[in-house]
Amino acid sequence: MHKKIRKAVFPVAGMGTRFLPATKANPKEMLPVVDKPLIQYAAEEAVAAGIDVLVFVTGRNKRSIPDHFDKAYELETELEERGKEKMLEIVRNILPPNVTCVYIRQAEALGLGHAVGCARPVVGDEPFAVILADDLIDGEGGGSALRQMVDVYEEYGCSILGVEDVPEDETHKYGVVSPERVSDRLWDVKAIVEKPAPADAPSNMAVVGRYILTPRIFDLIENTGKGAGGEIQLTDAISDLLSEQRVLAQRFKGTRYDCGSKLGYLQATVEYALKHPDLADDFRGYLQNDVCKRLLG
Repeated sequence: MHKKIRKAVFPVAGMGTRFLPATKANPKEMLPVVDKPLIQYAAEEAVAAGIDVLVFVTGRNKRSIPDHFDKAYELETELEERGKEKMLEIVRNILPPNVTCVYIRQAEALGLGHAVGCARPVVGDEPFAVILADDLIDGEGGGSALRQMVDVYEEYGCSILGVEDVPEDETHKYGVVSPERVSDRLWDVKAIVEKPAPADAPSNMAVVGRYILTPRIFDLIENTGKGAGGEIQLTDAISDLLSEQRVLAQRFKGTRYDCGSKLGYLQATVEYALKHPDLADDFRGYLQNDVCKRLLG
């Protein structure tokens, strides 16, 4: 029987430069999609997958992330005194009471591999998940993306990479795998290349912001030198892991929104607003009656 996936690592130390000036003092992970920040969607996905320890690898100007998940006594008192019970319930239930948050400071932004390695003192010798909050994934009818990956881990007991097909001219933005089919939506990873030019890409199957990794990855990260972009790349450590252990690629069911880009962020905002229980009807009417009329002249 495989060890249960109990811990998820959230690398949140990045600068978020593509959203400046909005991210000058506010972390990109705290940008809201409708009424919840990206990091909360990511945390909720982890909790839905059965994870109860959330490990945030933070950096400078990230104080608002622990503040968001902390108890807000003054706010709760004011909401209670004003009789705003619905809002009080929302504030008190951002995370279930059984979930623990741990914060680790990444002193220097040396790459995703380095950020994941910073979590070793908390993760220890357990398998764990990694979630990149700016990849917002709507699991739709298949359950959360991470839940789907945990289910596969429980069957195979090895590292798993969340993947999706991308246009050939976009392979230079991702780690790209060389896949060998196992079953529907599941492949053995034979090789992985970080940000290859289209001509050099082994496929158009790109790794997106969801991983399940065995603890062996920590030793490999420690021995990984700087790679693409002068950073310690998680992709390079995974490439070394392939020579020792099986690694699977899973195409999850759902839709990913690249909220690290402005266009992806806007797309996510529109789609999530159209599903929001309090806003959907009014927002749909606005799009149909105002926006479409302007676009169609």
